[in-house]
Amino acid sequence: MTQNPDALRADIEETRRRLSTNVDAVADKVTPSHIVNRRVDKIKTAVFGARDDVQDRAGDVAHQAHDTVSGVVSDIGDAPQAIARKAQGSPIAAGLIAFGAGLLVSALIPPSDKEREAAQALKEAAQPLTEELSHAAQEVAEHLREPAQDAMQNVKDSATEAAANVKDEGQAAAADVQDRASTAKDHISNQ
Repeated sequence: MTQNPDALRADIEETRRRLSTNVDAVADKVTPSHIVNRRVDKIKTAVFGARDDVQDRAGDVAHQAHDTVSGVVSDIGDAPQAIARKAQGSPIAAGLIAFGAGLLVSALIPPSDKEREAAQALKEAAQPLTEELSHAAQEVAEHLREPAQDAMQNVKDSATEAAANVKDEGQAAAADVQDRASTAKDHISNQ
């Protein structure tokens, strides 16, 4: 089956165009700076998405807290009558209500010196553990730095090798297309 020369030229040009597009796409994919940029973009998206989620949740919690406080304030006005109704004839309910009222009052009173001292002692006791965890995190980061650099070098080497392979294959494909075109031209000329 013979094709006319214009069709062969068009086929050759289309093959060259696709090959050029594929080589450019592969080169773009394996360029280390592009790989790093894609990773950075992915991390930014995750971080900003998490930040937005936290802000949304904080807003929801603030709104719920406001609604709850408003409800509690209105309920406080009705509390004496409600307590009297609920506690009537039930000593356990009266005890629970008194306990809840005591918790509410204790939450409104500022902490005492003893409570502050206990909190400070707890903070001081936790300090060595905090420092130890910080030191351990630094050691882990130092131990991971070299493997990360090695991995980055491997990515660069692989990208360079892949680019060279794509270039070689592209040149071979172009030579093959050129040979086919030449053969087709000779074949058409001989007819």
